[in-house]
Amino acid sequence: MKLYRLLTGTDDAAFCKRVSQALNQGWDLHGSPAISHDPQSGRPVCAQAIVKLADGDWSDDMLADGFKLSQQ
Repeated sequence: MKLYRLLTGTDDAAFCKRVSQALNQGWDLHGSPAISHDPQSGRPVCAQAIVKLADGDWSDDMLADGFKLSQQ
């Protein structure tokens, strides 16, 4: 099966670190990143889709602990 995640966050080093960690854990970028502007905080917000092949079928058990990237 192919797992899918959409990482979102403020456009800062912490967001880049999350994406980099996912890539180093075997996830692949899926499509182009998106960027928007949060008018309340005045900061840009990014989104990047990632995918990863995994054994088995989807299970709601995967949602436990917030679907942590390190567990897939």
